[in-house]
Amino acid sequence: MDIKEIKNSAETEIKSAQNIAGFKEIFQKYLGKKGEITQVLRSLKNLSEKERKIKAKAVNELKKDLLIKIEKGKKKFQGKEVDSSKDWIDITAPGKRLSPGHLHPITQVKEEIEDIFERLGFSVIEGPEVETEKYNFDALNIPKNHPARDAWDTFWLKTTEKEKDKLLLRTHTSPVQIRYMEKYNPPLRIVVPGRVFRYEATDASHEINFYQIEGLIVDKEINVAHFKAIMGKFLEMFFKEPVKIRLRPSYFPFTEPSFEIDMKCLVCKGKGCSVCSKRGWLEMMGAGMVHREIFKVVKLNPKNWQGFAFGLGLDRLTMMKYKINDVRLLYRGDLKFLEQF
Repeated sequence: MDIKEIKNSAETEIKSAQNIAGFKEIFQKYLGKKGEITQVLRSLKNLSEKERKIKAKAVNELKKDLLIKIEKGKKKFQGKEVDSSKDWIDITAPGKRLSPGHLHPITQVKEEIEDIFERLGFSVIEGPEVETEKYNFDALNIPKNHPARDAWDTFWLKTTEKEKDKLLLRTHTSPVQIRYMEKYNPPLRIVVPGRVFRYEATDASHEINFYQIEGLIVDKEINVAHFKAIMGKFLEMFFKEPVKIRLRPSYFPFTEPSFEIDMKCLVCKGKGCSVCSKRGWLEMMGAGMVHREIFKVVKLNPKNWQGFAFGLGLDRLTMMKYKINDVRLLYRGDLKFLEQF
C-alpha cells in the first residue's frame, strides 16, 4: 500500500470512529510498532538516497497529520464515555464485602469453657506465665531433686544475683491455686485458664506451648464423687452429647489420691487414630484430692478443709470438639485452616 492509499484509508476510518477505543485501534493499525506507516519507514532503506529523502518527508508529514487528527478525535469523546481499557470504578456498583477477623478456635473453646464453669458456680482467675520455682514446684509438694520434677520438662530463665528465686516458664497452671489460697479463705471454687510451656518433642497430640485450665474446689465435705459428677456434667455441656469417661490411678505430688481422666476419642469413636495414639481413649486431664501438705503450705488446717484439683488440656478439648487430628495445626497460623472455625 502506497502513502496516498494509507492516507485515504486512515482518514476514512478516523471520520467513522465512534469512540476512544476506535481511535486507539486506528493508532495501532497505522502508527503502532507493527503499523502500516512504521512498515513503510522501515522499507526506506531499500530505496536510493534521492527516493528515500522524498518518501521519508511524505511519510513523516502523514504520520504527524494522523497523530493530530487521532488526538483531536479522541478529545471529542473524552468525558462522554468510560475508557474500558483502563481500570475504572463504577460508583453505583455494590462494595466488596470485607472478610472480618474472628477468634482462634482455642480462644473460642476457652471462652465456652469459662462460660460453662461460671454457670456451675466457678470464678475465673488468671496467673503469671513467668513463674518462680517456689510456686511452680516447691509449694506444690515437689521437693528439690525429687524425681517428680522430671515429669515436667522446664524452660528455665536466666536470673540475676539479686533475684532470690529461679524463674521459669510455668509448666502447668497449678501454681495459681497456691497463689489464690494464700490470699482467700475457703470455701472457694475457681478455674484458671492459661498458657503453659514444656520442653518436649512435638507430635500429633503434644506441643511445647499449649493451654490448660486448672480447677480447684475447697470446702468442708468434698470427695471424688463430687469431682466425677462435675466433670461428667461439664463434658456433657461442652460436647453437647453423652461422653464416656474413665478414671485411672495416677500420681501427682500435690494430690492424694491422684488419677487421670480419659474420654473415649470423638475423632475415631474409639476405633483408634493418631490423636489417641491408636488406643481409642484420649487422656484429657489429671486430677485428685488436694494433698494435706498443700493445705499446710497455705496455712489451712487439713482437718477442717478438703477439696479436689484438676487440670484440663484446652488444646485436646479443641481437637475433640472440631475433630482436628493434629495439635500442631492450631499453631501454624494457616488462614486456610483457621477460617474453617
